[in-house]
Amino acid sequence: MALQCGIVGLPNVGKSTTFNALTRGKALAANYPFATKDPNMGVITVPDPRLDKLAELVQPQRILPTAVDILDIAGLIKGASQGEGLGNQFLANIREVDAIVHVVRCFEDDNVVHVDGSVNPVRDKEIIDFELGLKDLETVEKKMEKSARAAKAGNKDEQRDLVTLQKVKAHLETGKPCRELLPDMSDDELRLMGDLSLLTAKPVLYVCNVDEGSMHNGNAFTEAFKKSIEGENAEVIYLSANIEAQISDIDSPEERAEFLEMMGLEEPGAHRLIRSCYKLLNLITYFTAGVKEVRAWTVRNGAKAPEAAGVIHSDFEKGFIRAEVIKYQDFLTYGSEAKVKEAGKMSVEGKEYVVGDGDIMHFRFNV
Repeated sequence: MALQCGIVGLPNVGKSTTFNALTRGKALAANYPFATKDPNMGVITVPDPRLDKLAELVQPQRILPTAVDILDIAGLIKGASQGEGLGNQFLANIREVDAIVHVVRCFEDDNVVHVDGSVNPVRDKEIIDFELGLKDLETVEKKMEKSARAAKAGNKDEQRDLVTLQKVKAHLETGKPCRELLPDMSDDELRLMGDLSLLTAKPVLYVCNVDEGSMHNGNAFTEAFKKSIEGENAEVIYLSANIEAQISDIDSPEERAEFLEMMGLEEPGAHRLIRSCYKLLNLITYFTAGVKEVRAWTVRNGAKAPEAAGVIHSDFEKGFIRAEVIKYQDFLTYGSEAKVKEAGKMSVEGKEYVVGDGDIMHFRFNV
């Protein structure tokens, strides 16, 4: 599935370092604004202990995890919505992604210059929100002009859309993101929002980039930041981009485990971030398990069986007949597909079956 998360934030907050830790890539991480002039894209595998456990039981020839695309988008600054810095280019990049990972700096370091001269994650977030909101306001006003002309000519759909646009405009003018409006919108309103592709309507995950001593419990910066977003219903995670970069540079599994233990970490923070991105995109995982391969597949939450089959191949969806489904916990309990069948725990599902996270599926089709 070509769904993407985009990493955004002000310059020098740790975006590119975080991106490198996620992808083990080598995006330029420099101590000055606009070190990243073009979006860097990486494909990150989603850590899933369930895949490893299935592989232990099945002993396949290969194991294939699922993945998410992630983009490192250059830093925004004040005035980006009016083209300051590389504003228009950056905003266009953000428009293309499905969800936003917003990195804020929550550490002091005299060796890393802050673009605004001091560390204040609340202010930094407000700068980004203001610039994205201004761009959204511009988008909404342009659409309102078109809808108003069509509504005046008697187009009832445009008349209805105009009411929604006026509501969205009023909300943006308060400085609040459009994502706050989405839970209470009708299907028609959500369709319009999708067509507009508003920047502040995208789901967001906040990443507080902290120093080593604040990885577990945060600090004064993170507390102030969490308080500032209480009304957004957004997830916040802490990680140290510097520590994550060190972890990603360790190739030996044994040495990496030792380093994690020394840092008091059960797993890299990057793993938590990747799983949070996956959740942010409203995705779930189902598995296929056989002697040739055990594989994780990505599907949107709420997808029905034919759509899940289509992730493997379009012919599977077109010619879908049925899906044979084993719940993950049942597979673990009985240890093999054959024993699950013997216990009567494998179900046969039709086109209306909604795929569950962790389902082990086998599709029957005919084309």
